[in-house]
Amino acid sequence: QVQLVESGGGLVQAGGSLRLSCAASRSIFSFNAVGWYRQAPGKQRELVARISKSGTTTYADSVQGRFTIFRDNAKSTVYLQMNSLKPADTAVYYCNAIAGPQEFWGQGTQVTVSS
Repeated sequence: QVQLVESGGGLVQAGGSLRLSCAASRSIFSFNAVGWYRQAPGKQRELVARISKSGTTTYADSVQGRFTIFRDNAKSTVYLQMNSLKPADTAVYYCNAIAGPQEFWGQGTQVTVSS
């Protein structure tokens, strides 16, 4: 059973930064892709950023230029560096990993950006 453990969420003022971590229980190279999703109250879960096995990154338009996804292979950890945070970024952030037909989710970490 794959485990994804997120950390790094919290409360920050607008314009501030946070770094989220997603630690996987097995090598991140065993996944086709690892990504970060978020879900705000009353809204659907949406993709924020994703990194493929080859290292290709994808970002939502709303975070392009502010967020960076990267990984530490030795630690089996994927990070989401979030800069210039806005109140609209407030949400629960989830780590997601895909391995063939299987999909795994972390428990989520709350990010709150105050104005």
